[in-house]
Amino acid sequence: MSDAIVSIAGLTRSFEQGGVRIDVLRGIDLAVQPGEIVALLGPSGSGKSTMLQAIGLLEGGFGGRIEISGTDASSLDADARTTLRRDHLGFVYQFHHLLPDFTAIENVILPQLVADHSQSDATQRAGDLLAALGLGERLHHRPSQLSGGEQQRVAVARALANRPQLVLADEPTGNLDEATANKVLGQFLKLVRGEGSAALVATHNERLASSMDRVLRLHDGVLE
Repeated sequence: MSDAIVSIAGLTRSFEQGGVRIDVLRGIDLAVQPGEIVALLGPSGSGKSTMLQAIGLLEGGFGGRIEISGTDASSLDADARTTLRRDHLGFVYQFHHLLPDFTAIENVILPQLVADHSQSDATQRAGDLLAALGLGERLHHRPSQLSGGEQQRVAVARALANRPQLVLADEPTGNLDEATANKVLGQFLKLVRGEGSAALVATHNERLASSMDRVLRLHDGVLE
């Protein structure tokens, strides 16, 4: 077993399109250590999202080995993979994907209830996270009542609600203007570090990537 939160070896992913084989990932090796925040840099279409989907155990069809917190995910059935994902991983996407009929705090409470936390503990945890992100006065607003930056901060709180060991963030500020993106990313990094989680953040923004512990570049399906 590795001490890394995530360790992948020989990761491959190919698609058939019009009878032509397209190799999106071509033998990726990567280890992310506890508490480490790693930027995954590359242009659109370079395979960043595909790589995060693989590490997040969100779809099949990948070759190679994916180990999460010392567990070889390739040896698990669907239910065990779901449990591993729920207990160890958090996700932030470019679009917030909040539940529109629920308030900010309810969106952060729900994943905790799914993980069998008590209502009182989940409510306390959600309130603390949202307050840390500057949303203490917006707890009971629905997504439609929040700005884009506020919605994305709720998504960050939701990703951290179950204290994941690794947060996977796919262009988490891609839909925000530059000033808002800087603020949200700064709060995201501060909160992730404060929680002691590791993070793998896919982005095409060189400046944002430079604020992280390590920068990896994905080009033509290979890490550079």
